[in-house]
Amino acid sequence: MPSVFVQGRPAASCPPFAPEARRGSVRRVTEVGEEVLHRPCRDVTEFGPDLAALIDDMFRTMYVAEGAGLAANQVGVGLRLFVYDCPDDDGVRHVGHIINPVLEPLAPAARRLLDEGEGCLSVPGAVMAVPRPDRAVVRGLDKDGAPLVIEGTGYFARCLAHETDHVNGHVYLDRLSGRERKAALRQSGLGGP
Repeated sequence: MPSVFVQGRPAASCPPFAPEARRGSVRRVTEVGEEVLHRPCRDVTEFGPDLAALIDDMFRTMYVAEGAGLAANQVGVGLRLFVYDCPDDDGVRHVGHIINPVLEPLAPAARRLLDEGEGCLSVPGAVMAVPRPDRAVVRGLDKDGAPLVIEGTGYFARCLAHETDHVNGHVYLDRLSGRERKAALRQSGLGGP
């Protein structure tokens, strides 16, 4: 089994930080409550240097913030796009980006829910148990507009589902009960005492 997958394909190696990060600039990470996080993002329709520069910035920002994934609306851009550098439960590293992602529904017999801790760069410091399927398949495009399919299991499946939620205008707090949501906001310092 390869130890790293880049853009969903096995790779001989990948530097500790994706090469895109060297070209990028750090952007401010939006926080829960900001409108851009709570509305569905627009499809990407233009591919070119501006999109590539946004991806570079997103990788750089994700690494500086010590995240495993980052959606465009988390840097204030309402486009359907996310980047990731995330291990699965077997220690295999997955690095890449996906544009206009769509999470495929899994047949009930083919999915197992894992109720594990989940955090978010837009809800700093809070970690709550969120049930997610142990497997995820996301279809979309790469930065050149070519079709892309990314599959993940375990923690990486959680990352794919979490980031796809973001581009659909949802944060993981939306999957919690009212009491759990308040507890997460208190943990983050965003919800008062």
